[in-house]
Amino acid sequence: MTGWELAALLLAWGLGGGSPGPATLTISGTAMSRGRIAGVVSGFGIVCGSAFWGIASALGMGAVMLTNAWLFLALKYIGALYLGYLALKSFRSAWQGSAAKEQAALKGGLKRVFAKSLAIHLTNPKAILGWGAIYAIALPKDAATSDLLVLFSQLICVSTVVFIGYGILFSNSWLVERYRRARRGFEIGFGMLFGAASLKILTTKAI
Repeated sequence: MTGWELAALLLAWGLGGGSPGPATLTISGTAMSRGRIAGVVSGFGIVCGSAFWGIASALGMGAVMLTNAWLFLALKYIGALYLGYLALKSFRSAWQGSAAKEQAALKGGLKRVFAKSLAIHLTNPKAILGWGAIYAIALPKDAATSDLLVLFSQLICVSTVVFIGYGILFSNSWLVERYRRARRGFEIGFGMLFGAASLKILTTKAI
């Protein structure tokens, strides 16, 4: 690939990762409700999940899932159920008062924030297909292992900038203040979007 082709590929990867979806929704919601450190930790959890699927795809896990549809379907349903759970949790938070929301936020430490974000990406079956597609586009069939490692490193660096950038961006004091003033509206919105993502996973045929 030429330099321009690689730049275009990395830009497309970054735009795809930064587009609205469960990952960016989780990071932005965490950053606004819990602050910058939690937002960055959430972003790091998403990056780790993405790295896992990138490595799995490089090792051929994507092909295994495509030839064994039940594996893909199992992960698909687990992911949809988890997003549905997050949707219900957001609606419940909107129903409760702000004091209850603040107490609930204090219950989970940064480890819980990381685990939640990691789970979001590990239960997204389309992630491994995305990695597989980008490898197929960017690398020839006879690509050396070193070429694969270089491309993986470049892509995961872009993902790190995007996802951790979301954690920093949405922890901006102006956005945090807006969130606190309209917390219930935000939580309802999060619930609707998580629910829509769950429904989309259930109804979209990926293989």
